[in-house]
Amino acid sequence: MPIRILTTITHVFLFSLFLAAGAQASPDALILKPFKALSEESKECAACHKSENPSLYGQWGRSKHFGANVGCYECHQADPKDVDAIQHEGFSIAVIVSPKDCSTCHAAEVAEFSKSHHAKGGQIIGSLDNMLAEVVEGALTMNGESPAAVNGCWQCHGSEVKVLENGDLDPTTWPNTGIGRINPDGSLGACTACHQRHEFSMVQARRPEACGKCHLGPDHPQKEIYEESKHGINFQANVDRLNLDSAKWIVGEDYDAAPTCATCHMSATSELPITHDVGDRISWTLRPAISQKIDAKAKAQGKKVKSWEARRDDMKNVCSACHTSSMIESFYMQFDSLVELYNDKFARPGKAMMDLLKKEGMTTSIAFDEEIEWTWFYLWHHEGRRARHGAAMMAPDYTQWHGMYEVAERFYIELVPQYLEIVEHAEHDGNQEGAERARQLLDEILARPEHLWFSGEEPEEVKAARIKAQAEFQERYLKEK
Repeated sequence: MPIRILTTITHVFLFSLFLAAGAQASPDALILKPFKALSEESKECAACHKSENPSLYGQWGRSKHFGANVGCYECHQADPKDVDAIQHEGFSIAVIVSPKDCSTCHAAEVAEFSKSHHAKGGQIIGSLDNMLAEVVEGALTMNGESPAAVNGCWQCHGSEVKVLENGDLDPTTWPNTGIGRINPDGSLGACTACHQRHEFSMVQARRPEACGKCHLGPDHPQKEIYEESKHGINFQANVDRLNLDSAKWIVGEDYDAAPTCATCHMSATSELPITHDVGDRISWTLRPAISQKIDAKAKAQGKKVKSWEARRDDMKNVCSACHTSSMIESFYMQFDSLVELYNDKFARPGKAMMDLLKKEGMTTSIAFDEEIEWTWFYLWHHEGRRARHGAAMMAPDYTQWHGMYEVAERFYIELVPQYLEIVEHAEHDGNQEGAERARQLLDEILARPEHLWFSGEEPEEVKAARIKAQAEFQERYLKEK
């Protein structure tokens, strides 16, 4: 066999061995370095960090970056003119590795991410959520910023990372791995929100815990919802069968035991490529008070975007790896009906009531200074989101008891009485016309068929049928006892 061919085969074999070992071994365990060697700059960095930061060094040694001879300098190098550039051991570097830096090698991934809702996560100034953290919860400041926002909201949403006059990163904005971090170089996002440095493990990013850093809690408990669902139950039971370290990780080919968050929202199917735009397969936006189809706002602004129907078709493609088309279609009918029930029975009426109070001058311009504003916020921002996300991810307890039950209780037992109390005060203060308009609105809402049970105006045959069914249930229940 010619020496040149033998040498090529040897190099390919050694390179394959090298990459395989790079996923599991420390850099010291690898002797052979075929093809391009680690740069002299990164060698110097690694020699120091090996003793100064052994865990960081070990994580890098297990990474695919190490296997591809990508070292510290390749990621952290900076132009001396960069606003966050610092001089360190004779090198010009930046502490923050931004998506702009990552795009040198991962251009497609960064382009997809940059058009996603995740990338805009840091642009929360002015939102009700941010006002709560900065004003209502916060006061005693940390260098002018609310500790509640710095340690809370910004760690998930991302902060604007500021550079002090001496070149240091402002400690009120750094460290931060928020998904929509606003970086000194102007780029948006933090790849390390999902791919924790310095190993950047794809296995970690594929597991639901990666998303659970932010997607949990009273207003968006997607991780808990996933854990309640059959998908989450199957994941826990069969995680060792999910082939999480597969390079291509195609559902239905590399694994079939359960999907994770990444499966549905990002990962490849036999027909779809990977996407780093996590909203690319979502058809509803369940975040606002009233749910809208995901493309509604863009269409209203005259923008051409991927339609909600096309996004749903892509999600159905993911589902089809495990489910029949009839089951998928039936699921979406159930899901859509829950969203529309929430919208039409509670969200639109509630928003109309709140808007009218504001318009008639019955509430102030200050957010969260009146009880009814807290009530309304709980209804849509907490309970309403839980109900909708529960239905989206097939978690019945979150849809019902943590969701629609609490929405209904909040609407009938808190929002309506508080609304009427405000109207009565307006009448007492001389705003008779405004109060009359407010009463007319509520009367019209409660006269709708879905609210007749509350007003006591249901048809007698409907009442009788319910009483009969309740009596029959009690009889069965007592017999079982």
